[in-house]
Amino acid sequence: MNKKILVIGGTGFIGFNLLKKLLLLKYDLSSVSTKLPLKEKKLKGVNYICLDISKKKNFIRLNKFKFDVVINLGGYIDHSKEKKTFKSHFEGTKNLVDYFRYKDLKLFIQIGSSLEYGGVASPQKEYSKCKPKGNYGLAKYKASKYLITSEGLTFSFLILRLYQIYGPHQDTSRLIPHTITSCINKKNFNCTNGKQLRDFLFVDDLVNLFIKILISKKLTSDIYNVGSGKPVSVKYVIKKIHQKIKNGHPLFGKIKMRKDEINKLYPDINKIKSKFKWKPNTSIEKGLAKTIRYYENK
Repeated sequence: MNKKILVIGGTGFIGFNLLKKLLLLKYDLSSVSTKLPLKEKKLKGVNYICLDISKKKNFIRLNKFKFDVVINLGGYIDHSKEKKTFKSHFEGTKNLVDYFRYKDLKLFIQIGSSLEYGGVASPQKEYSKCKPKGNYGLAKYKASKYLITSEGLTFSFLILRLYQIYGPHQDTSRLIPHTITSCINKKNFNCTNGKQLRDFLFVDDLVNLFIKILISKKLTSDIYNVGSGKPVSVKYVIKKIHQKIKNGHPLFGKIKMRKDEINKLYPDINKIKSKFKWKPNTSIEKGLAKTIRYYENK
């Protein structure tokens, strides 16, 4: 019998890409989000449940379902709204853990963040001491800590600390789609000097990791860094996009670096590569080309 999987945030960027692939593999799929998807984003074969995970009373809507795996991709994406961000990412996760604590769940996959480490020297390792960065980083860190310190859990959990994920269907406020759409629309756009080093992972490689995890047996609770393992500068990424589209123009240095900007933020991914026999297969150049094609044809 196929595993029953609940994806929290299934209408978002990563969730949508993940559900599309899992449908092909015939999993029994449900998605939780605060709003039902738009018609063009609604996937046939997915059971959509409208629910705000930051409100405990709403969980009664899940009582009639049984799940084997929960993948928590949920949370408010506009990090400028600090109260909503903290509530959705920390309290939402806490509510999920407390609800499924007494259910017959097998695995809980919590999506963490590189910002849980904050300014810890790169490459960051799973045992690095966390110095959470900003409200979002703190919320993710507290959510991770709640899972780790919770007693009496009947399920295993994995905390996946993601770095920069990109690809089709991402919101155009994010760096790569913003750069792509600006170039497509022949706009000049302001940037920092672009010297920050970041780790960019194509969304299909992340989805493939989820599948490796889902087919694994006897998982023990643990924390893993997830990235490409190949940091590049923000300027390199922007220039590659501009060279490919040949329109628009990035204006480097027009935006001042924040005083608390982390110049180098990338992980050591040896642990997850070894555990799940997984490796990213998409180079930054190929991933950008695929992403550009998506936005050009949108």
